[in-house]
Amino acid sequence: QVQLVESGGGLVQPGGSLRLSCAASGSIFSVNAMGWYRQDPGKQRELVAHITSGGSTDYADSVKGRFTISRDNAKNTVYLQMNSLKPEDTAVYYCNADILYYTDTLPQSLRSSDYWGRGTLVTVSS
Repeated sequence: QVQLVESGGGLVQPGGSLRLSCAASGSIFSVNAMGWYRQDPGKQRELVAHITSGGSTDYADSVKGRFTISRDNAKNTVYLQMNSLKPEDTAVYYCNADILYYTDTLPQSLRSSDYWGRGTLVTVSS
């Protein structure tokens, strides 16, 4: 019904930049809050940045001033611009979205659910 697909990860040197994208597709009525999380092996998944449907943003202290989250509501897409990358930013980055969608079964109705992408690997290394 609904899926999130991330793109833009890769290998970058310390001090470099990357831009992640995450597009939501399917039987979508509306996309509410969206966010980016990251996870290192053996560690808990942590919130990196969050943006509401109205555009209000919030960031983890570790990325404030370096990362910028934004969204294109017409495309149901959220972005994460990452600048001044550090080795400790290395992780798998996951997109998350709270989505109101149309059900497949009849009579059709609206339901809300939390969705995750499969993740994209960001490696910061020289």
